[in-house]
Amino acid sequence: MSLLLIFICIAILVLLITYFKINAFLAFLLVSILAGFLLGIEPVKIIGSVQKGMGDMLGSLIIVVVAGAMLGKLAADSGAAQRIAGGMMNLFGASRIQWALLITGFIIGIPLFYNVGFVLVIPLIFSVAQRYKLPVIYIGVPMLAALSVTHGFLPPHPSPTALVAQFNADMGTTLFYGIIIGFPTSIVAGPIFAKALKKIKAPMLSTFKSVDLPDEQLPGLGISIFSSLLPVILLGLTTVLTMVVIENDFVRTLILFLSDPAVVMILSLAVATYTLGLRMGMKMKRIMDIYVDAVKDITILLLIMGGAGSLKQILVDSGVSDEIATLLNGLDVHPLILGWTIACVIRVCVGSATVAGLTAAGIVLPLLSQPGVDPNLMVLAVGAGSLMFSHVNDSGFWLFKEYFNISIKDTIRSWSLMETIVAIAGIIGVMILDIFVS
Repeated sequence: MSLLLIFICIAILVLLITYFKINAFLAFLLVSILAGFLLGIEPVKIIGSVQKGMGDMLGSLIIVVVAGAMLGKLAADSGAAQRIAGGMMNLFGASRIQWALLITGFIIGIPLFYNVGFVLVIPLIFSVAQRYKLPVIYIGVPMLAALSVTHGFLPPHPSPTALVAQFNADMGTTLFYGIIIGFPTSIVAGPIFAKALKKIKAPMLSTFKSVDLPDEQLPGLGISIFSSLLPVILLGLTTVLTMVVIENDFVRTLILFLSDPAVVMILSLAVATYTLGLRMGMKMKRIMDIYVDAVKDITILLLIMGGAGSLKQILVDSGVSDEIATLLNGLDVHPLILGWTIACVIRVCVGSATVAGLTAAGIVLPLLSQPGVDPNLMVLAVGAGSLMFSHVNDSGFWLFKEYFNISIKDTIRSWSLMETIVAIAGIIGVMILDIFVS
């Protein structure tokens, strides 16, 4: 009976978001309270569960997500992302345009949130298409595939960061696995798939043209890449160091402190504040204004994460998580496949990859109690599933359609299928990696 009530609550959540157009944060709150009543939690304890779930979720995430947003915004506004894009184009040349765009999208996609990255790279995609007389969809899909993969797979993006916290995974290990799986996935969904899209015509709208900064105002290529990827560098370095047996307790304690994702992001932001800000002649007030704008951009994402944490806590406090665990443990399906499938279904129904990932997390959390289930791979499995078949209920679908000025049919042929390939290739990569790490 409890499981039926959970399915009803999930269905109500989907209806509130998709049909009634209720904000996802409010929808999570309403459904969390409703679930508390239906699952038999004492009324006076329901709000306490909601608050605890929200606090636990945001307490472990807010520094990482906010600092990541600030770093990404500074990389965009300082011209670092523009410099990386230009440097990659010069390095690869005309014969390897798609690979240049793919690698550029992967690099700048790590610090930039998807919508910011999308708007930032569109002028580059169109300018390259015009310069080399190539179909713009054929040119653009590799870069956007890379952006999508980093959004769904790699911390410090909101959904994978939240999943790391939910599943008690390791941020550095998840990032390492995510890169191993994510880059081949980007290749399959990008340059390989784009070969089938050469005939789609997408006339550029002048509305979406942007003015690039002059070269003399841009930071150098090396410092741009270093500053943008510093979180990756620090997480990777400290992850490796923590696996080394160190006799000195002080050194080991220091490495463990520096390996904390919050510390990594604070250090990275401090370095970027100088290298991409003060060093380039920006006033501190201007830098702080950039950071304020960055926080405004992600406020609703933070609230959605908090709402998802509330629903998860209701499931735990009601005891239904144990019931779900018993049911799922009895299914003859690999836990990673099951987590991916649940995320896929919610993604197709709700539209938002973040909502899909966080909602699925609360359902599949009991699966982690099974022996041999790697929490880092579960993060990636759910993340891959949360990208499945973007269509008309996803804002990313309309962003792609309007910027490229194409029909809904062509958007489904290109964007929706690209996202589907990302989801399928992603879970294949997860299952292959699971052979070696389990």
